[in-house]
Amino acid sequence: MTSSVRKYQNFTEWFDELLFSAEILDNRYPVKGFAVYKSWGWRIIKRIIDMIEGELEAAGHEPVLFPVVIPEDAFSKEAEHIKGFHSEVFWITHAGDRALGRRMLLRPTSETAMYPLFAYWIRSHADLPLRIFQSVPVYRCETKATRPLLRMREFLWNEAHTAHKDWDDAERQVREAVKIYETVFDRLGLSYLILKRPDFDKFAGAVYSLAFDAWNPDGRVNQIGTVHNLGENFAKAFEITYEDVDGSHKNVVQTCYGLGLSRTLAAIIAQHGDDHGLVLPPEIAPIQVVVVPIPYKGFEEDVKEYSRQIYERIRKSGLRVHLDEKEIQPGEKFYYWERFGVPVRVEVGPRDLKEGSVTLSRRDTLERMVVKSDEMVPSILKLFEDISRNLKERSQAALKSMIIDVEDLKNLRIVIKERKIARISWCERVECAERIKEYSEGEVRGHLFNIDEKPDRPCIACGGEAKRVVYVARAY
Repeated sequence: MTSSVRKYQNFTEWFDELLFSAEILDNRYPVKGFAVYKSWGWRIIKRIIDMIEGELEAAGHEPVLFPVVIPEDAFSKEAEHIKGFHSEVFWITHAGDRALGRRMLLRPTSETAMYPLFAYWIRSHADLPLRIFQSVPVYRCETKATRPLLRMREFLWNEAHTAHKDWDDAERQVREAVKIYETVFDRLGLSYLILKRPDFDKFAGAVYSLAFDAWNPDGRVNQIGTVHNLGENFAKAFEITYEDVDGSHKNVVQTCYGLGLSRTLAAIIAQHGDDHGLVLPPEIAPIQVVVVPIPYKGFEEDVKEYSRQIYERIRKSGLRVHLDEKEIQPGEKFYYWERFGVPVRVEVGPRDLKEGSVTLSRRDTLERMVVKSDEMVPSILKLFEDISRNLKERSQAALKSMIIDVEDLKNLRIVIKERKIARISWCERVECAERIKEYSEGEVRGHLFNIDEKPDRPCIACGGEAKRVVYVARAY
């Protein structure tokens, strides 16, 4: 990172520069909204995928992989759904110079790809609940300005789709999905609001939608996950029915939920990173520990040999470790691995050699400590716990400091301009939501899920009776 770029002074420049310098992503691909995930970024993404897929499988979901193309007739079956996505679709119309018999599209999301198959797979109550997931790229021709990781035309996500015998079982699945996502995001040290979206902003075809809005240093929220109860809307469109125990035929009730892998990586970078570079939670760091020899004239070979012994001891413990023997100054190595966010650096110099010790430096606080070599691995594991806890606590404190109670439109505009999240009272009228957005440039994001906040003042926009406490912010 250059010394002139500061995270909280110029977040956009800081973020874009870090994506490039830490080899997360190269945005120079010659198609707008598409980018190349470089090795470091892709290795982090793979560990996030392992994390979410492990949680889903533990909860009874089965992995699948559906084609990337969806035929137009399947996409068109659910009217509200096609209306919600039609303007963002990438169409496939030709094979060479030959026009296709029917148009296809690249999946913007997979409901209309999967649900024709659900109608074949589900026949009886014994086939329910059905729970599947896949981790894939999706394609949407974003009309807003594209942003690396945050708003792309090809982005990565994990999506789960379920079918149930009735509304109550689907509601139970919604709560389980929320818990799964909370577990993953908490393991990553992220902080967020779980908000029930207003009806005008719900997923196209859903009965209602929940969203995980993560904070960003620039005051914008980043939607990293969504959970939707679809009711019977898609079941009716795709004729997904089952025979119940009494012989009657009923529509299934469905849910779907998606975790944005690209956006989750963006949130990790944005919430945990600092002016030195990335700060990675140990669980997803491609390299968890880097060993850096610090040679001194006359001790070069001895320090090198001791460093290799230290490296082998860490490697045999099962940790992901790298020994940096490049012929450059130790300080350059320090800056390099700090930029890449490696959680713990092990420094090995002549004094460490003499005393049978090492110096550990933790990436989150840059604090250093000396430990005996036989205490090294337990000390590193303890540092991992401390780093993970500290990242979560720092992130929670940052989110708490960003939320401001606001009583009038004038102060709402000020709060949004100051890159905060406003907590307001709202009457639930669309006209007032539009006025709030027009006046403040912030959006009504929704009200807290599972926490009933009672409004104690009138609607901020019209002065009438408020029905909800909601959160207003700019969004990506």
